[in-house]
Amino acid sequence: MSPKMPTPDSDVLAHRGEILAAMRAILPPDGVIDHPDALRVYETDGLTAYRQVPMLVVLPETTAQVAEILAWCHDHGVRVTPRGSGTSLSGGALPLEDAVLLGMARCNQVLEVDLENRLAVVQPGVTNLAVTQAVEADGFFYAPDPSSQIACSIGGNVAENSGGVHCLKYGLTTHNVMGVTLVLITGEVVTLGGRAPDAPGLDLLGVVVGSEGLLGVVTEVIVRLLPAAECARAALLGFPTLEGAAQCVADIMAAGIVPAGLEMMDRRAIHAAEAFVGAGYPLDAEALLIVELDGPPAECDHLLEEVCAIARANGETTVRVAADDAERDRFWAGRKAAFPAVGRISPDYYCMDGTIPRRALPKVLGRIEQMSQACGLAVANVFHAGDGNLHPLILYDANRPGELEQAEAFGADILRLCVEVGGVLTGEHGVGVEKRDLMPVMFTEADLEQQQRLKQAFDPDLLFNPGKVFPTLHRCAELGRVHVHGGAVPFPDLPRF
Repeated sequence: MSPKMPTPDSDVLAHRGEILAAMRAILPPDGVIDHPDALRVYETDGLTAYRQVPMLVVLPETTAQVAEILAWCHDHGVRVTPRGSGTSLSGGALPLEDAVLLGMARCNQVLEVDLENRLAVVQPGVTNLAVTQAVEADGFFYAPDPSSQIACSIGGNVAENSGGVHCLKYGLTTHNVMGVTLVLITGEVVTLGGRAPDAPGLDLLGVVVGSEGLLGVVTEVIVRLLPAAECARAALLGFPTLEGAAQCVADIMAAGIVPAGLEMMDRRAIHAAEAFVGAGYPLDAEALLIVELDGPPAECDHLLEEVCAIARANGETTVRVAADDAERDRFWAGRKAAFPAVGRISPDYYCMDGTIPRRALPKVLGRIEQMSQACGLAVANVFHAGDGNLHPLILYDANRPGELEQAEAFGADILRLCVEVGGVLTGEHGVGVEKRDLMPVMFTEADLEQQQRLKQAFDPDLLFNPGKVFPTLHRCAELGRVHVHGGAVPFPDLPRF
């Protein structure tokens, strides 16, 4: 199966040899991949239902190399697909048949650690977890922590505005990035933001974080470092109903308590994670909350008592407080391993990502269960309950004809429901190709046109990551370009060979 993507440009494909030679003139021999077998490594990202072998892959190591590659591609009308570690779950790094796939994995150095100013400068290929590992001995950490943090890269986190289990208190990537070095399609290198807490001028950094590879290629990132909390306490709270757990979440937040992490799992996810990790989850619970509080010890103890009292008022059947940091880590290990754990109980699963107001949790979970029964596909619910970021995992078997399409239709219904109750199509996975055709559910035609005008301010010839995010591609009339419907975008005016 493949999503509708821009029509391959035959003129570009006819000049593949010339493109290959140009890239080899810029990069060392092992920095250009063109063998068919090696290219298949890059044919998909974390949304494995979609596959396309790229025309070729380039692996730069410096900003200068990236700039030279992009300048050449711009001058010759060649499209570019940026790629981080390939963990995107929305197809954001899906290659094109006639595009250069620009892999940033070799830009993987921590360039500077400045503890006095609580920041680090890193290349985009540095993994999320590696940032914290570089500074934890000095009592600091990098807050955003996606479940894939052992593998996902900082550059990809910037592209998707990633979150994680601790984003409720400490914010998403956009709240923890101070500046970036960005290479435009022309090869021009610009700096957005900086080391100061609040850079002057327009907030172009805010535009770039979450832009999904549509505007430029990030080659350096200034990340904010935070001092590690003096104390962290975690508790498992088991409930006999999903509604009781959801109401507990709402009551915790209404009480003015902001946990460092507040996660929720349903019965199917609980059993899968416990069988995989052995975290000590209560198997008799229909819903499980993991609540972590951090700060001074006295504050943690006091707030933990309040949380447990709120849980009792909502009918909890299990309360288990971590005895030490090792047990607290096991609580989180089960949650962070939930996705692979579910992979052990189903041949395939489709991981959704939508965000809703917390007050709508009981209603939405109930509707998802009704949808599940109606379509005959089971769901395991794992999500960031504190900020309403849902991750329903739809279980299916791709070997059964029609089940993948059924799972995708179910997932689209879940996302429509998120928008219906006042939420949004995505929380942290991005739009990519997965949610692209659902954008009109949330945005008007005028909204989408203005977003595309912003893209064209950075990328007037639409060379960056085409086929992603926008279901209908507009080329601004005042620029003398055409209006193209659907995903088929031939761009006949671009090649300049």
